[in-house]
Amino acid sequence: MAEQDLLITRDPEARLKRDHQRTADAVDVDRKVVDRFRRKLKYFFMNPCEKFHARSRKPWKLMLQLLKIVIITVQLVSFGLSNEMMVTFKEENIKSLKHLFLKGYEDQDKNYAVHTRTEVYDHINYIINRYLNLPNLTVGNHAYERNDGVYTPLSLCQEFYRHGSISPDNETFDIDPFIETECLPIDPMRPLKDDASVQDMNFTLDFQRLLSVKVYLNIKAINLQSVRHNELPDCYDFRTMILFDNTAHSGMIKISLENRVQINVCKEWNVSGSSDTDYHLIQILMFDSVIILACLVSLVLCTRSVLSGLQLQSEYTMFFQTHYRKTVHMSDRLEFVNGWYILIIISDTLTIAGSIMKICIQIKELTNYDVCSILLGTSTMFVWIGVLRYLGFFQKYNILILTLRAAIPNVIRFSTCAVMIYLGYCFCGWIVLGPHHENFRTFNMVAACLFSLINGDEIYSTFTKLRERSYLVWLFSRLYVYTFISLFTYMVLSLFIALITDTYETIKQHQQEGIPVSELQAFITECKDLPASGKYKMDPETDSCLFLTCACCS
Repeated sequence: MAEQDLLITRDPEARLKRDHQRTADAVDVDRKVVDRFRRKLKYFFMNPCEKFHARSRKPWKLMLQLLKIVIITVQLVSFGLSNEMMVTFKEENIKSLKHLFLKGYEDQDKNYAVHTRTEVYDHINYIINRYLNLPNLTVGNHAYERNDGVYTPLSLCQEFYRHGSISPDNETFDIDPFIETECLPIDPMRPLKDDASVQDMNFTLDFQRLLSVKVYLNIKAINLQSVRHNELPDCYDFRTMILFDNTAHSGMIKISLENRVQINVCKEWNVSGSSDTDYHLIQILMFDSVIILACLVSLVLCTRSVLSGLQLQSEYTMFFQTHYRKTVHMSDRLEFVNGWYILIIISDTLTIAGSIMKICIQIKELTNYDVCSILLGTSTMFVWIGVLRYLGFFQKYNILILTLRAAIPNVIRFSTCAVMIYLGYCFCGWIVLGPHHENFRTFNMVAACLFSLINGDEIYSTFTKLRERSYLVWLFSRLYVYTFISLFTYMVLSLFIALITDTYETIKQHQQEGIPVSELQAFITECKDLPASGKYKMDPETDSCLFLTCACCS
């Protein structure tokens, strides 16, 4: 062998043949590495059906997502019915309390007011008498609040300026703006005389200095309607405040009832023949546990898929730098980050948190219905949106996804400019028209009113409610509304729709003439191996291990 090598070294032609053979072998090895990496990338971007044909990987993630859609929707509907009973109970109780304690109340909150001193005292006395006779008046299961065996008294408070001397006839006043508060507690278990009034209790009102009268009531109730649905009832605390507002000193004292509802776990409860209730509770807890388990599995698989995509992104970047001396563009790198997986991860996290909170509500450890409903509702919305990913595998169904994806950057830039003009109109309308129009009283109301004007709602009512105002305000309101509608309805909204339409037409044209491919997709397209060719099964196990997560999560 040594003699043969020595002869080859001395023979130039033999040495040249050997170098050519080594170069050919190196090129062949490099081509195999490139082809294998192309198959690796192509497999990563395959849909579940193609991956099944390529490596017989069953689409477990697809089946898991379909299962999640069913069970999470059933869970949301079940919780929604319970939440509806809770909200209905609160709203009906608040309405009932208004009819119980507000004299002559007829479901007219905006116009409910008194105008004479006698009416003020009559309404206060009416509230006190109704509260003291609450057990005999209410048709519900209302009761007084009791802490440590002591009933919480009704609290009658007035707020007034510390000193004030006002003479409108002389156009003079002398006032100390410091506000003082004076309260009178009334025990519900000590009934008053039939003709007793607050004036007999040394509670007098100086209407020149009076700012407000506040009556605080604490009432308890139990929502028993949940028993019919095999659920344990909750106990409610209605912390009610009746406000007599005289801050404007305009001759009209507005009366309103504000309620802060607190839901508590009942201290002691007993449901006769509660075997059905217990069995129903066990079923719900088991069902929620299954949902948590399914979401945990989905969360782990999708997290691993995202990490695998990032790992493959790093390999692709290093591969191009090594073989082609090129830097991978950011758009190509982002293709490895699957936004649908991130959406599923967020959905699973919200579902797990909401399901745990729902279990705590079912076993009466928590009563945060609103937070739980937001978590479950948002997660269900994301789950259903995630279905679009699988519809996107079909060319005729993915037009919405492609249009939104292409239009979002332009829409964001366009909306940023439009929002600046919109905020300018909001601030202007709030300051100028707010004192004269009820739809412009607060900034939030202005934003909502202008948004409805864009959609063509409340245009006539916005004009008519300013008829009897001053001519200058009337003229400004016309110019304000006309310019806003002309600008946003005819220009901004039309341009916004044109952006979406133009993107849609571009997508349709690309589907007919061919979609422009990125450098990454062009590199993958050179791989002509079909999923059913069997070559994907022949790749090294390291590649298959890398793609195992992707196959399970597709």
